[in-house]
Amino acid sequence: MDKLFKLKQNGTTVRTEIVAGLTTFMTMAYIIALNPNLLTGFDVGSPLWNGVFLATCIASAVGTLAMAFLANKPFVMAPGMGLNSFFAIVTANIVAMTGMTYLESFQSALVIIFIEGIVFIVLSIFNVREKIVEAIPLGVRLGIGPAIGLMLMNIGFGSNVSIYSEDGGPFYAMRDFFGSLTAKFAKDSMGSAYDVMVLSVVTMFIGLFVIIALTHKKIKGSVLYGMLVASVCYWAGEAIFFDTNPFESLKSASFVPPFKDMADTTLFKLNFSGFAQITWFTIVTLVITFCIIDMFDTIGTLVGTASRAKMLDKDGNMPNMKQALLSDAIGTVAGSVTGTSTVTTFVESASGVEAGGRTGLTAVTAAIMFLLCMFIAPLAAVIPAPATSSALIYVGILMFGNLKDINFSDLSQLVPVAIMILAMPISGSIGHGIGLALISYTVIKIFTGKAKDVSILTYVLSAIFLLKFFVPI
Repeated sequence: MDKLFKLKQNGTTVRTEIVAGLTTFMTMAYIIALNPNLLTGFDVGSPLWNGVFLATCIASAVGTLAMAFLANKPFVMAPGMGLNSFFAIVTANIVAMTGMTYLESFQSALVIIFIEGIVFIVLSIFNVREKIVEAIPLGVRLGIGPAIGLMLMNIGFGSNVSIYSEDGGPFYAMRDFFGSLTAKFAKDSMGSAYDVMVLSVVTMFIGLFVIIALTHKKIKGSVLYGMLVASVCYWAGEAIFFDTNPFESLKSASFVPPFKDMADTTLFKLNFSGFAQITWFTIVTLVITFCIIDMFDTIGTLVGTASRAKMLDKDGNMPNMKQALLSDAIGTVAGSVTGTSTVTTFVESASGVEAGGRTGLTAVTAAIMFLLCMFIAPLAAVIPAPATSSALIYVGILMFGNLKDINFSDLSQLVPVAIMILAMPISGSIGHGIGLALISYTVIKIFTGKAKDVSILTYVLSAIFLLKFFVPI
């Protein structure tokens, strides 16, 4: 094991790596059910939903295993949030344009993802994506980690815990609970969801402070243990205060993977004839859009998380970046042929890195869990969202530490980083945050008479993002 993953060289152990892998998996296990929900319009239990569910598990495992064995990095992959929603919109537009059924349009859209994956494999082999990483100014690269940290905190306090009631929803912890003028106003606004929100918020902070306490005592696996304590508190709260059995869903759950549904709907079901009905201009636009978003989401996650784990060299570059980017491309191709949208490196990988994960063994552990979830998905579903929020908030706070390496007296560093830190959580896109930072950096250098400090590739990337943001094609 040590020879394969170089554990001693990276200052880690088998136990630490396994705990880190479990930690990452638990913080992102929500994707297993959420991804098929988003891609099928919450058509739970339908053949397509079942196909996408299995595709999510398989493609995540394939991409993550590639990361483990090609790059020996502790990063985990899954269908990207934001990209999956965009894929669903594209599928719906194909239905409107061609008159095909949703399933046929879905299979046609998978061809776009397949092309994107092939393009990324070629670009990775010829080091084009690695050159793009190097073109990102050092100050911006240093700011990616803190920006992702704020994004993680925003997810933890926001979208990760969404509650509905007879008065509507979703209601979120930060906006609707802490953001209310008074507790009575919050209760009146949320209705029956208020009591559940109180339990969620209390659970969230119990998990967070347990993680902090265990970390202070230098107990390895503190993030995972904190999540487990939070889960137990939430389950106990459900049973005591709401007279609800938190494991009720397990009674009627099926542990048999729906392989037949996958074979009928998504497995190698690339619809090239339906794809041909889409105009070429639309195809090119969609492929470029998916490529830009995925590329910079992945680059941002890799650089930001690697920075936190001290995996960057003195120039701010990550060793084996080419192999890591190639793994991302392999995951995307695997996703297209099994039946899901673009597979990318998940920002929640930061939780495993914080738990001590430093090598591909962390990724292998998470990949095995994804494969097991084809059989034990109902067990993953009982992990309460507030427990995962504890980990996301904690890791997000720690990622702010990289701000100390930024030269705040240099406006060409300060302004792009400040904009990026704000843009990522608001836009929900790592790639868009980096794009705004690149544009800001380039414009500031030009207007301060230092245009020669900007590389040609940085100019090109800034121009591409300007076109993407402002040209409606």
